[in-house]
Amino acid sequence: MQATPVVVDGLPQPQRGRAVVVIVLGISLSVLDGSIVNLALPAMARELNAPASHTIWVVNAYQIASLVMLLPLAALGDRLGYRRVYLVGMLLFVLASIAAMLSTSLPMLTAARALQGLGAAGVMSVNTALVRLIYPSTRLGRGIAINSMVVATSTMAGPAVAAAILSVASWPWLFALNLPLGLLTLWMGRRALPFNPPRNKDAAPQKFSLIDVLLNVLMFTLVFVGADYLGVRSGSAEHSAPVLGWALLAAGVLVGVVYVRRQWHLATPLLPLDLLRIPVFALSMGSSLGAFCAQMLAFISLPFLLLDVQGRSHMDAGLIMTAWPMATVLVAPIAGRLIGRVPAGWLGGIGMLVFASGLLLAGLRPEHASSLDMAWRLALCGAGFALFQSPNNHTIVTTAPLHRSGAASGMLGTARLTGQTTGAVLLAAIYAVWDQHDGTGETIALCLAAGCALLAGVASTLRVRASR
Repeated sequence: MQATPVVVDGLPQPQRGRAVVVIVLGISLSVLDGSIVNLALPAMARELNAPASHTIWVVNAYQIASLVMLLPLAALGDRLGYRRVYLVGMLLFVLASIAAMLSTSLPMLTAARALQGLGAAGVMSVNTALVRLIYPSTRLGRGIAINSMVVATSTMAGPAVAAAILSVASWPWLFALNLPLGLLTLWMGRRALPFNPPRNKDAAPQKFSLIDVLLNVLMFTLVFVGADYLGVRSGSAEHSAPVLGWALLAAGVLVGVVYVRRQWHLATPLLPLDLLRIPVFALSMGSSLGAFCAQMLAFISLPFLLLDVQGRSHMDAGLIMTAWPMATVLVAPIAGRLIGRVPAGWLGGIGMLVFASGLLLAGLRPEHASSLDMAWRLALCGAGFALFQSPNNHTIVTTAPLHRSGAASGMLGTARLTGQTTGAVLLAAIYAVWDQHDGTGETIALCLAAGCALLAGVASTLRVRASR
């Protein structure tokens, strides 16, 4: 097989088009599998003879494995090549999907999901770095807009895809979807994805310490599990849950302090402190955290609002929620064209203001809101998020030096997963206090989401001054 030539400024056509298909397929599968099993958890508990409360680890195993390995695999991509990490990650994702399909017990399924998450981390960690190599610099904004649109729509599409599959088949078929699409991604990726450009001779050599990888895994795992205990189980009968949750969080912070001290003086650290010292990059990361926290607060609370509070059918609720990704699909290309013409800080700030307005209006909806009343509010959310995400991601990617594209890509994925995890934990804490699903908890969640979006918008606008 003939080797792909080294990329100077993007790939030539038609190779670029094939590489874009690979990127879209890979990120769609990785993001989709983060939420596609949620609707199937009760059926999994019944068929695998497991307690319903334990099945949440089918979701958590995937999320934790993805989160803790994003930065190590991004660093490995800088060192060994983004193409190699991406393809190995996709291969592991496909093999783990087969294991999940064939699982006969909850521990086996949980282990398969953890391997799936590890494979997805390989894809997500270098995804944006590859986008930077695929597109010429003059069209990078549009490429990132497409990527952002796919991430946003895949996040929202998980429950709808799951509902369609579960209406005609059992839960193992949720993982069967990954096989043909994953194999297609592998086959096309070997022929289309670019190799890393030659490394700058003046750049510091990339170091990869297993101790730092272990510290990274421990830090994120302890914080994730501790937050899960505090948020999800704080209202349960487990009196030790808050104590254990705070203990795990404290341990995570302690590990984080040790980890940061080890990384502080490195030229190319695993935890990209060198990039976080760049004010524009740091503000962009803060914006991303707030935006994805707000998105997840809304994403999980809206089904409860539409189904339990307003008493709508699954079909009606699904159609209403479609307004969000539809608006994202329409606005994302416009945002991509505005990159470079309008300062990204202003685009992000305006986008988050629109997003917050939609969330607040949904939270303060009329008592007997019609389907149209809800749909246009969610369309505002989707449009605002799309206007923010593409310019913000473009700033994160292009602010980093080319040889640190993998680290920037890993941080982008880490911000998304951390923000989404924070949003889910905050909503769990809200429901631990207001668990009647009479509309109070959903209203508080949507208003809190609007506040998070406004904070993200403030951080985004501050980039305009920081970039001068």
